[in-house]
Order: sequence, then C-alpha cells, then structure tokens
Amino acid sequence: MPLVLNIETATKNCSVSLAKAGKVIALKEQNDGSYSHSENLHVFIEEVIKEAHINFSDLSAIAVSKGPGSYTGLRIGVSAAKGLCFSLDIPLISVLTLEVLAHSTAAEKDAFIIPLLDARRMEVYATVFDSVYNQVRETKAEIIEETSFSTYLNKGKVYFLGDGAEKCRKVIRHKNAVFLEGHFPSSREMAELTYEKYSKNDLEDVAYFEPFYLKDFIVSK
Repeated sequence: MPLVLNIETATKNCSVSLAKAGKVIALKEQNDGSYSHSENLHVFIEEVIKEAHINFSDLSAIAVSKGPGSYTGLRIGVSAAKGLCFSLDIPLISVLTLEVLAHSTAAEKDAFIIPLLDARRMEVYATVFDSVYNQVRETKAEIIEETSFSTYLNKGKVYFLGDGAEKCRKVIRHKNAVFLEGHFPSSREMAELTYEKYSKNDLEDVAYFEPFYLKDFIVSK
C-alpha cells in the first residue's frame, strides 16, 4: 500500500503527515500564529518518518498543498517537496489548499462550504464546494462585501471557515450564513485527497511545478 508524505505550509500552520493508503499514521504540526516553517518543516518530516518506523526509501510519493496562501510558506513547502521527489525519484502530488480546508468540516445535504484564507485588508482567497466537496466555483481573490456569496446564501445554508471567515462575519448578515471557528488547512485532511490522486496517477511534473499563488508577490515598505 502506498505511503505518501503530505506537506502543508500555505498558512501559519506548519503541518506534515504520513499516510498509508489514505489513512494518517503519523502527524506533526504547529500553528502558533507565527510563520516558523523554515525552522520546523524538515524537523517535522524527519519526526513523522521516525515515528512510523520507516525509511525515506519506503515513500511512494510526496504531496504538497499548492495554494493559494502565503508566498513564503508556499515556496518553502514546494521546495522541500520537490527536493525530496528529485532525491528519492518518486512522484509529486499537489492539492488545492482551499480544498484541504473544506475537508476539515462536514455539511448537511444541499448546503455549501466556502473556505476562505486571509489576503489582507478586506480581501480573501475563496472558492465554493457543495456538501460532497465538488468544487462549484473557481478560486478567486475577492473583496468581501455585504452581498458576497449571495448566490449560494439564497439557496441554502453556507458554512464559512478559515482565517478569512472573520471578515465575512463582520459584513455578511444573511440568515443562512454559518461561521465556523478553529479551522485551518492541515496535512491530516490531505491524506485521503492525495491517496485518491495517487491511485488515479494524477501527478505533477516535478521539474516545472510551481505553487498556485493566485496573486503576484508584492514587496512593500
């Protein structure tokens, strides 16, 4: 059965899991509000390998959360994933960060799940899933307004989650809006997603793969 190492560094959560046939057998993560990925990522990778009592040569693939998210966090995660793929000669898998976040909750039938990541000021990265995690709208960077997501709110209950959900709570007053706290992208939720992609041979070109930034990186004073 395939062993996949999952890496999630798109947000403040530095998360690494090892999954066997889609089931997590080792997990290490830290979400303390600071970006400590450069210090912790390789340590966490070594710790989950050690905890599972395997060798790096036993890995079947490396998976990474591809974004959108923190520019620096994505670069760190993708660089580590590609380095492992090259050195071990194994495939690379990527998953959308917002899809990982969506899978951290369950929704009632006919409801929608809207995962949101903070993109500064009143802007968020967001997409929309139905209750069985089919993506029903593309991922966009957008400014939150009172009428945001009204198309879905007028149809039924909508679950908002992620660190961008607080911005929505302040301006969206629709009766069908449900705001969930304490949800963030984690390599725990990557396990089943990456196993499904591995089974379908849905792999990335290691040499040319780049993170999904969504917006250009801007340096400010």
